[in-house]
Amino acid sequence: MIEPKDLNIILATDCGSTTTKAILIEKKGEEYRQTYRGESPTTVESPFEDVTRGALNSFTELEELSGRKILDGEKIIMPARGDEGVDVYVSTSSAGGGLQMMVAGAVRSMSAESAQRAALGAGAIVTDVIASNDKRLPHERIELIRQHRPDMILLSGGTDGGTVSHVVELAEHIAAANPRARLGTTFKLPVLYAGNKDARDTIRKVLEERTYLQITENLRPSLEAENLMPARQKIQDLFLEHVMAHAPGYKKLMTWTSTPIMPTPAAVGVIIENEARRHGISIVGVDIGGATTDVFSVFDGNFTRTVSANLGLSYSISNVLAETGAENVLRWIPFNMGEADLRNRVKNKMIRPTTIPQLQGELQMEQAIAREALRLAFEQHKALAVGLKGVQRVRDISETFKEVKEEGLVNMLKLDLLIGSGGVLSHAPRRPQAMLMLIDAFLPEGITRLGVDSIFMMPHLGVLSSIQPAAAQEVFEKDCLVPLGTCLAITNTGRWGEKCLEIKLNYTDGRKTEDSIPFGELRLYPLGPKEEAELEAHPARSFDLGKGKGHALKSRVTGGVVGLVVDTRGRPLNIPKNNRIELLKKWANALGAYPNS
Repeated sequence: MIEPKDLNIILATDCGSTTTKAILIEKKGEEYRQTYRGESPTTVESPFEDVTRGALNSFTELEELSGRKILDGEKIIMPARGDEGVDVYVSTSSAGGGLQMMVAGAVRSMSAESAQRAALGAGAIVTDVIASNDKRLPHERIELIRQHRPDMILLSGGTDGGTVSHVVELAEHIAAANPRARLGTTFKLPVLYAGNKDARDTIRKVLEERTYLQITENLRPSLEAENLMPARQKIQDLFLEHVMAHAPGYKKLMTWTSTPIMPTPAAVGVIIENEARRHGISIVGVDIGGATTDVFSVFDGNFTRTVSANLGLSYSISNVLAETGAENVLRWIPFNMGEADLRNRVKNKMIRPTTIPQLQGELQMEQAIAREALRLAFEQHKALAVGLKGVQRVRDISETFKEVKEEGLVNMLKLDLLIGSGGVLSHAPRRPQAMLMLIDAFLPEGITRLGVDSIFMMPHLGVLSSIQPAAAQEVFEKDCLVPLGTCLAITNTGRWGEKCLEIKLNYTDGRKTEDSIPFGELRLYPLGPKEEAELEAHPARSFDLGKGKGHALKSRVTGGVVGLVVDTRGRPLNIPKNNRIELLKKWANALGAYPNS
């Protein structure tokens, strides 16, 4: 067993659905830094059907770039000796579509939602939710389970000591469906029971013969409590032991790694949760891909992850347009485009998902769709990111099926840091484009710092943190997170052009800036990545920065590669139709997002 202090050369991979990305992390003096990166197409599908082929190809590229010999034939040299080998190898995976789960709960607004939060927090894509009160007939639920063919089912329901009939009924529907796993069709489907402990014996009788049944602690031991961690841990264990073990080549890959393979989204969640805990801050993170968009948040120590399985920018781009409507996309495009033209371009991207924009207009159209995908995913996240505050009294049986009033955890005025990841954000041609997309989609309020993942290494660092958290955190802050800057935004709306905000900036080098900003503006003030300034903001009587209308805000703000952005466009942001194009160009030019046009 290698001690964390002995880890000087670290190899990490993320085996994605299309690309396997490998990075090398080296200890330079007393600090860890990410030094080289290699990638290769993932080889989980035919003709190779062996995930290790793609991993070996990415290692070979790392060898060529770094000059370090990593492989002896097809074996990783461990531990490191001089300029050969590595001390540890870790990996995450979402190849083969990641972890796909169904969840079932007695009451949709209670145990089913708790089960959904547990599954999402463990890195799963939830394909459907069934509940005793979902108004489906028994045969409809049975057919649904058969059709979905998930990797795993999470069954919950009932508080400890409460009723058992509803969760047993759901178990009977699962047994009647006799579900088959998506991978490894000759094996029993894993079913994890995390419900009323009084129902365990009955659940065993119903499900043990037909499924690979595992039992863990109740997700909802009482109406006032939620206990998600045991189920999340068990889901990840089952993912390794029973799901990935049946995926092509994963048994071999698991023998190479120094720590268990982690689902990619779960690893991203770990690094975000660790960053929030380390600094005592609230964070929202987003990873937008071709098929899905994951949103992570930590508010008041509560971690929530959601996945919008059909909101992405290639395979799912048509669904984004269908969900939000053409009008919502067109409002972000700074030139005249007809609805028919937009639909044709979107369909073209869907059937050629690997293409990238070649012209500025194509880029602006794709970034307009990205804003809507991010906005929709965040709305879905806020609906699921709820706490159990205010539920402090014992409820009788008649109240069990009534809606429990749950409070939203996401509070934009409490948000300290917003992190963006995914190709459209991390690889935007200019960093101000990424900052503008994040501000437009998430509409931060008050003072919020923004950043992007430089080359999508958060999954690698999340799994590394399980054995060397200090190295993972150091690389995250020095090489992974690119600080874009800070956004100051009003929290309400007003009349375009009216007096809104006066600001004063006192830089540490003695410079001073004062400005008066009307409603409806975006302004950029220079503030570099390692610079700080004292900010005084005085809103007009009818405007609010989070302290109350007309109340001043004073704070020390940090910079980034873009700088300090002051946003007086209002919350919610309503773009006037009569001069939309003029305003979009003005806002983009204010940040230097595109060549002036």
